[in-house]
Amino acid sequence: MSNKSLVEEMQQVQLAIELIELGARLQVLETETDLSRARLIRLFKEIRGMSPPKGMLPFSTDWFITWLPNVHASLFYNIYRNLLEEQRCERMQAFVTAYRLYNEQVGIDQAEPVLALTRAWTLVRFFESDLLQLSTCNHCNGHFVAHAHTPDHDYVCGICMPPSRAGKTRKRREQDDADSVEQAALVQRAG
Repeated sequence: MSNKSLVEEMQQVQLAIELIELGARLQVLETETDLSRARLIRLFKEIRGMSPPKGMLPFSTDWFITWLPNVHASLFYNIYRNLLEEQRCERMQAFVTAYRLYNEQVGIDQAEPVLALTRAWTLVRFFESDLLQLSTCNHCNGHFVAHAHTPDHDYVCGICMPPSRAGKTRKRREQDDADSVEQAALVQRAG
């Protein structure tokens, strides 16, 4: 028989439920809760109506450095860090709250979040493992995700100096192409 109290067990189940609802993978649940794998799988099936997805978790820090993921990762991590340091939240409480706040901010523009919960969790783990750091932009003074131990005295963020193809997603290019065809047709009819 386990010595764990019912309250502690209930808190673990509640955390697992919150994480599952936000899109956590089984590996995240196993790491962050004390619940058995079998119990987590049952809980996942009950909440999501399907078995948990299989496969490896993201493992490269490079994804967080590319332009759009960097902006989103930096937004999330700054919220998370503020909750930990300024609000004195516990680690997982800060994580769940930060991810909810991140989703709210991204949802304002009705955009799909770039940073899935599993990637956000991996980001936090990379910071805890000293694989990533926050670098301060020399132009806007914002704090952005960067590789750890990278000299950042001349750092300029991707918002202040976006790459030439920034924002040119396939959907945006297709819309721009359709707009161009429409404009050409209007010009041709007008002439």
